[in-house]
Amino acid sequence: MYQKLVIVGNLGQDPEMRYMPDGQAVTNFSLACNRRWNDRATGEQQEEVTWYRVSVWGRQAEAANQYLSKGRQVLIEGRLRPDPATGGPRLWTRNDGSIGASFEVVADRVQFLGGNGNGANGANGHTNGAAEPAYEDDSIPF
Repeated sequence: MYQKLVIVGNLGQDPEMRYMPDGQAVTNFSLACNRRWNDRATGEQQEEVTWYRVSVWGRQAEAANQYLSKGRQVLIEGRLRPDPATGGPRLWTRNDGSIGASFEVVADRVQFLGGNGNGANGANGHTNGAAEPAYEDDSIPF
């Protein structure tokens, strides 16, 4: 079986990093993905926001904690982690009594998008922990 999720969104808060007992870094942050469309019946613009809770591990976690901040746009490749109790998203009750859902994502790859807030892109936006392979044009099969 194979599962891959690709999402692009903006950080809802600054990342939070901690170290596991074995010394491995883990960084968590929330990511908002907006979808906008015009309602066919009314012609009004509609918006839907889906929130994801992202976990990044190892060297990527350290880079994400160092370079990401609230509002920064980022691309995440990873997998959904279901709630062990429900097998789906984690459900919770909001202050107003309505039910909310949180989608948990374990990131395999994090790519910074846009600038870093000071006019520079820094680190080419890649934090996958591996060096970019150098290919000659003749060696690419397509």
